[in-house]
Amino acid sequence: MNIRSFALAPAAAFVLCLGLAFPALAERIPLNEISRYLNSLGTVTSAFTQVNPDGTVSTGTLYIHRPGRVRFEYANDNTLVLASGGNVAIFDGKSSGGPQQYPLSQTPLSIILAANVNLGQANMVTGHTETENATVVTAQDPKHPEYGNIQMVFTPGPTELRQWVITDDSGQKTTVILGDLQKVGSMPASRFSITNEIGRRN
Repeated sequence: MNIRSFALAPAAAFVLCLGLAFPALAERIPLNEISRYLNSLGTVTSAFTQVNPDGTVSTGTLYIHRPGRVRFEYANDNTLVLASGGNVAIFDGKSSGGPQQYPLSQTPLSIILAANVNLGQANMVTGHTETENATVVTAQDPKHPEYGNIQMVFTPGPTELRQWVITDDSGQKTTVILGDLQKVGSMPASRFSITNEIGRRN
């Protein structure tokens, strides 16, 4: 697994192939509404399907605790991806040793996990279109576009995040297709602790 494209085809094609096609003619969702929606997510969980750069498919459960924390649990696999404390750690069940780690700020996923999502920032959004009644937004870190970008797909009425495609700094694409995002009251910080997971695996 490429550490810069973890958990993270053109977007519209994946929406269609999953049966998420809707009647056309809807207007694209405004960026300020998408920012408001992402900031409102708080603590959520969802099943996910991941299409990796090599075409293989993985499934699992996603946990998001904004700001700054995420957990990808992969089904039938000991692989785990955690983000917390400004870092990302990938625990690969097939290899020995500690996890691969790097700053969360170096992945476009940090845009979703930011304490204050503001897609109106200059040079952050590079694409904002509507297709098949889904709004597609492509965003990057305006200070570091070399880190890649994230292409997010939202459906309206109410606004809901359906999937994202991360293009990493080497051009590889990883797609994550979400089930229904379920809000939960709270999650323990230990669920996202990289240090705790290292200790558990040792």
